[in-house]
Amino acid sequence: MSQATYIKMWADTQRELDTMLQREREEFLQPQEDREKVMKMLATAYVQYLEIFRKLEEAHDHLIHQQKRAAVRQVLDGVMGRILEIKKEMVALENSECHSMDGILMELQRVPEDIEIPIPKYFIKENLGILQDREKYLHEILLNAGLLEQEPVTAMTLEEGIKVIQVAERARQGRARAAFMKRIYLEEKRQSKKEEQETGKSPEDAATCIQKVWRGHRQRKKTEKLREEEMIFLGMSLPPDLEAMSSLQKENVLQGEVQEREDFSFRHELRRTEGPHIKETLQDQITQCFLECRHITGRFPDYPPEKTGGSKAIFIEKHPEQVLEELAAKKAEAEKKEKEKNGKKDKETVKKPSEKKPPKVGKQVVDESWKMGPSNFLLMLEEGSSQYQVFWENRDNRLDFLQDHDPELIKGEEREEVEEEIRVQVDEVMQQKLLRVKQAVDGETGPQGKAGKDKGEKTPGKKKIPELERDLTPDRTIESLYQELAEEGLLIQVKNVNLSDYIGYYDCLRSILRETGAQPMPSIPEVRQLVALYGILPLGSQTVHENAPLVKSLLLAGPAGVGKKMLVHAICTETGANLFNLTPSSTGKYPGRDGLIMMLHMILKVGKELQPSVVWIGDTERVFSKGAPKGEEEVNFKRLAKVLPLFLRALKPKDRVLLVGTSSRPFDANLGPFCKVYQKIILIPKPDYLTRFALWKHYILQRGGALTRLVNLNCLAQVSDGFTQGHVVDVVHAVLTELRLLQMARKPLRTAEFVTSLARHEPVYKEEEETFQAWYAKTPLGKAWSTAQAAKEEEKEKGKKGKGKGKK
Repeated sequence: MSQATYIKMWADTQRELDTMLQREREEFLQPQEDREKVMKMLATAYVQYLEIFRKLEEAHDHLIHQQKRAAVRQVLDGVMGRILEIKKEMVALENSECHSMDGILMELQRVPEDIEIPIPKYFIKENLGILQDREKYLHEILLNAGLLEQEPVTAMTLEEGIKVIQVAERARQGRARAAFMKRIYLEEKRQSKKEEQETGKSPEDAATCIQKVWRGHRQRKKTEKLREEEMIFLGMSLPPDLEAMSSLQKENVLQGEVQEREDFSFRHELRRTEGPHIKETLQDQITQCFLECRHITGRFPDYPPEKTGGSKAIFIEKHPEQVLEELAAKKAEAEKKEKEKNGKKDKETVKKPSEKKPPKVGKQVVDESWKMGPSNFLLMLEEGSSQYQVFWENRDNRLDFLQDHDPELIKGEEREEVEEEIRVQVDEVMQQKLLRVKQAVDGETGPQGKAGKDKGEKTPGKKKIPELERDLTPDRTIESLYQELAEEGLLIQVKNVNLSDYIGYYDCLRSILRETGAQPMPSIPEVRQLVALYGILPLGSQTVHENAPLVKSLLLAGPAGVGKKMLVHAICTETGANLFNLTPSSTGKYPGRDGLIMMLHMILKVGKELQPSVVWIGDTERVFSKGAPKGEEEVNFKRLAKVLPLFLRALKPKDRVLLVGTSSRPFDANLGPFCKVYQKIILIPKPDYLTRFALWKHYILQRGGALTRLVNLNCLAQVSDGFTQGHVVDVVHAVLTELRLLQMARKPLRTAEFVTSLARHEPVYKEEEETFQAWYAKTPLGKAWSTAQAAKEEEKEKGKKGKGKGKK
């Protein structure tokens, strides 16, 4: 599609966003008593923001104009952050990560696929070159360390060698034959020309030849002109006034992806043209402020130090007269409050002790009204909306075929940087000037207040820096640490798996189970959404990670084979993150507490420098196992469990590092410290019937199998009830060997082949599934859900009793 299509999409989406912002101002800022109404409002806003998110992401991915992309990017990050904030409110309101969205989707006329979380492509595209170089570097390190097997070179058989030689020899003979025939043709042509020169052409033959050439030339020109007019009419070619563009510019514009053009800068021009005026204005403003302060306070103020912003602090602060007025008002308010307190005390002394009511124990007054919490992204969205209205809404894009930069916008952004540079220079000059004026007028030899401050105030003691926040390797480079981690098996290669490869469909029966009051468990599409919300979106965007609700750790729990490791690799693939492996089996090379601290320090240092990064702990229940450790290996696991809280404490909002744990037996872990380390817990279910049907079809075709009437996918999906995705993959690989694929033409696949192989695997029994659900009910979120359900049951019973009394 053309650029005009995506510009129109951006404009339409921006109008929808303005409508959403207006609705938020009207509804979300008002306290609400009805929790069901609040949930409906939040779910509706969630679905609508997702639709806006999807359209903005598509427009951002296809727009070429870099300044338009920057404007869309600001709003896109704001929408992502707002979705995460609304999700947090929904979880707090329902005490569950899963929500019943069926009614909202029907009301908005949407399908379940519309609430899938889109993954912005700029997560990878903007750093594609860096990621490719890093992947090659890691591959070389692993090859040199012998941790990666080089692809074996298969030897060529005698028959294959003879065939290659025959092909090359026949090609050589064909080229020689073509050259020989060409020589014969040129020789015959020379002979015919000699004969024509000797005899000469007749006038009729000459006229016919000229007519033929001229008519052909005239018709070709006419056809080209008609074709050009048709292409211009259809909008598929340029008008004549733009045909003078160079071929290089045409190539850059017509490409579908964003071109990396030269970054235009006007800093030098701004320094030359506007620099003197800015410098003079700053000096006049600072001088005027100092004179007004001396007129009010009787002395010149001290110059603000550079740590507080220098002269910028002067302009941020209020006018001296306003400061005096505010101080007087505060003093009057304090006196008024003291009088009111004294009056209340006199009244309380008059009251008798019998009038005092004893406070009720056990019950607290709780404000049940709901109000939306403060947002870090609404202001960003409003700024992006106003910027669009000022710069882009009424811009004529028809003549901007090259999608070139706008110089005025670049100057506006760089003007602030130039002003900051000039302000630093002005501060140095004005500080010296202020000292000379103080010495000449007030007789001061230096800035006052330093000596008194040193005597009166005690120097604060140095804060103890945590072990993991100190630089334990100041003399080592990031490259050397990266190499050591890779050689020790702590930094591993990421498998190229996308989140969309985790196949699964919505289970419509879950809404029926929810109505019975059962603990809601996520379906596979909901697992994808939660992984995208808590893992991919914050890691992919620095703005979102710094301002959205911070998620430092994530636990993926479920039976063996449901795809936990696949989801870990999908997070890294979608965000371009490094993958550090802290699985207990790979941490034995750093024994003792000091070794663990050094290992985690290196991971933190490399992960923060080369962010985003994912730290994966497989079989994490072993780290938090119950009971006393029996061997040296379990002692190290216990040490790691004690150090992990320090690791999480060292992660700040600016650090795009995520701790991800996977566990197939979380009920074997000590629940208290386990839930303290993992902030979010996602329980992954076994696949349902529709998902199993899709899995069998997908993996059989992917392996190279052919589906015929002899393969009953419905039967396979029914028989494999209780089996996981890993079981399906293992069965398909076991049946569709290279030999079986060669025999498939004369011996088609049959259902019995897969059923026989499936019978060798152990399914996930109902007791194990119930154990997972019982364990999840003991987690903080599960307890909150149970408490809320118990409160609802009590209210229903009270309502029934009240109705019964009314009838009597």
